[in-house]
Amino acid sequence: MPSINYPLTELPDGTNFDLCYQIFAEHLCAQQPFVSDFMQLHLPQLETPELQQWLADKSISLDGTPASAQSSISAGQTLCIELKQHFEQKVNCQWQLIWENTEIMALYKPELLAVSRTTRNLHNTLIGLVRRQSPHYNAQLLHRLDIETSGLILLAKDSLADKKWKPQLQQLITTKIYHAIVKGVPSWRQYDCQTELAERLDSEIRCKMYVVDEQQPRDQYRKPKQARTVFKLLKSQGQYSLIECQLYTGRKHQIRAHLAHLGLPIVGDKIYSHEGHYFLKRLASVAGLTPEDYQVLGAQNHLLRAVQLNLQLADDAQPLQLECASFNPDIALELYRNPPVES
Repeated sequence: MPSINYPLTELPDGTNFDLCYQIFAEHLCAQQPFVSDFMQLHLPQLETPELQQWLADKSISLDGTPASAQSSISAGQTLCIELKQHFEQKVNCQWQLIWENTEIMALYKPELLAVSRTTRNLHNTLIGLVRRQSPHYNAQLLHRLDIETSGLILLAKDSLADKKWKPQLQQLITTKIYHAIVKGVPSWRQYDCQTELAERLDSEIRCKMYVVDEQQPRDQYRKPKQARTVFKLLKSQGQYSLIECQLYTGRKHQIRAHLAHLGLPIVGDKIYSHEGHYFLKRLASVAGLTPEDYQVLGAQNHLLRAVQLNLQLADDAQPLQLECASFNPDIALELYRNPPVES
């Protein structure tokens, strides 16, 4: 799997946060570019008084040395802004470039890295990291992955590419395949799961999707939509299985809801395993979940990964198959440090 590891932005231990930008030749439009030029490019909404305050506080540095607005910059340098009294939750920032052309790039997103801003992380998100750590300062997400889901995701390199490809995303991505580690061993080698999925009005978890039960009143469901996932059993090990999941529709939480409906909840899934108990507990508790809770769940995040995307870049072009590594073939190594306990 060819890939490029871009620099890892480390979170500080205190309440200050270093917002670091790698400077590439593509960023340097002027013959003698200055810090002020770079800031206008990356932070166009920045007000001049805020920039002046950063400079006065010596919050801006180039390669570790305090910088002024007129400090010259060059490719290969690192510009850092120290954001005082700013804290972000520690996340895995090690995204990887898997493939690119002149307009699109396919990345590997690690688990627990949000693709865009959340209440806990404004800057250390996939899109934020790509814009700061690659030449593509105006990169755009073409689609999304849940924060806990790892794997392949497509980005446009700039706004023009985004406008071109986002409207034709269904024609661009012809195949989506995920791998999931589930609790349980299916009785089938392959299963074509076709149901309606919808939120329930009486659900304690608003975002949870349910397979529509024809025996229940239909007005209990919010806008049911047809969903199809084809599952293949790849491997069983003890009480766990590795399942291949091919999406034919793109409903919210489709794979997770379908597997739970089949009695095979994804390991670590806080919403679709254990009747959502650990999702509700995490919402209600300031301290979050305990190590014992994660032992029961089996993992700190749900074990779902987008492992293959097939792209049709032009009508007369050969399909392009992009892949990233699946989970460890020894399923036990993907589980929480201690074997899960039965609840």
